[in-house]
Amino acid sequence: MKNIFFAIAVLYSSFLIGQNGVSPNKAVTPPEIVVLAFQKEYPGKVPVWTMEYVGDDDDEIRYEAKYITDKKTKALAVYDNLGVLKAYELQIPLSQLPQKAQAYLKKNYPVNAITEIAVVIDDKSKTTYEVGIQKNSKFYDVVFDKNGGFDVIVEKD
Repeated sequence: MKNIFFAIAVLYSSFLIGQNGVSPNKAVTPPEIVVLAFQKEYPGKVPVWTMEYVGDDDDEIRYEAKYITDKKTKALAVYDNLGVLKAYELQIPLSQLPQKAQAYLKKNYPVNAITEIAVVIDDKSKTTYEVGIQKNSKFYDVVFDKNGGFDVIVEKD
């Protein structure tokens, strides 16, 4: 009986060792084409790279470069595996959010529920604003269009 238990333990641990691949949101080194695209767009910036799988079947890779701007603001540049910029996100203060969005937030959420605010520009030059909200132990992104009109609320992990 001890031998069977030992054999199962060895087999199980070998499966765990085999799962030592790249996991999402763990610091990674992206392909050189991605690094060069980032350096060309944001010279002199030192990013922390992470990787995420996206798409309908989680079959597309995105490399996320988190860095600090010259104005000491957090920024995020997202690239595909060919070095194409897919999105840019810059944290902003509440005062830079369009008035319409500020009014919506004031009406629907307490000030202390807001955890972060960012302006997001996608690869089609579409601008949106994302506001992180903590409510009932859950985290949500409240998304506004470029004029501050409410678009959607998305629950996050």
